Amino acid sequence: MIPDQMFLTKGVGRHKERLTSFEMALRDAGIAAFNLVRVSSIFPPRCRLVSRPQGLKRLKPGTVVFCVMAETSTNEPNRLIAASVGVAIPKDPREHGYLSEHHSYGQTERISGDYAEDLAAEMLATTLGVDFDSNQSWDEKREIWKISGRIVNTRNITQSAVGDKEGRWTTVVAATILLSENQAGGGV
Repeated sequence: MIPDQMFLTKGVGRHKERLTSFEMALRDAGIAAFNLVRVSSIFPPRCRLVSRPQGLKRLKPGTVVFCVMAETSTNEPNRLIAASVGVAIPKDPREHGYLSEHHSYGQTERISGDYAEDLAAEMLATTLGVDFDSNQSWDEKREIWKISGRIVNTRNITQSAVGDKEGRWTTVVAATILLSENQAGGGV
């Protein structure tokens, strides 16, 4: 089974119980009705990114769904948290790409998302044999990847939040949902 489509989603939840705040974050992300199985971070060959509504149409409640997910929780009032998944897609659709999860405290949504995207691109670049100095800035590395012509697209999905001022649990999730041909029809 090799997924042929994937969509990105994110959510935030708050509740007095940590588990329930996680459930609320999954609901906000639109994926609470599925049995989620976390997998490692490979963007499958020939996989297409689709919109969240388009991807959700292929799923029924209770479906076992593979995902790459980042999550962060806090019950510390006013604590900044973020969860990010980075995506790096090679130019040649026959090659696999990379996904990366990043869980952070104190990082803005932009910083966390850029970091996750950088991680995924770096993993792909090293697989493709693209030479670069890992100490270079993100912009310098991105330019080298563009020049190499072997990495076609990078992006991220990130959810950040500030911890509930009353100390309730706050959870953020970011995920890529992998879809296979056998998951056709149904929608929620």
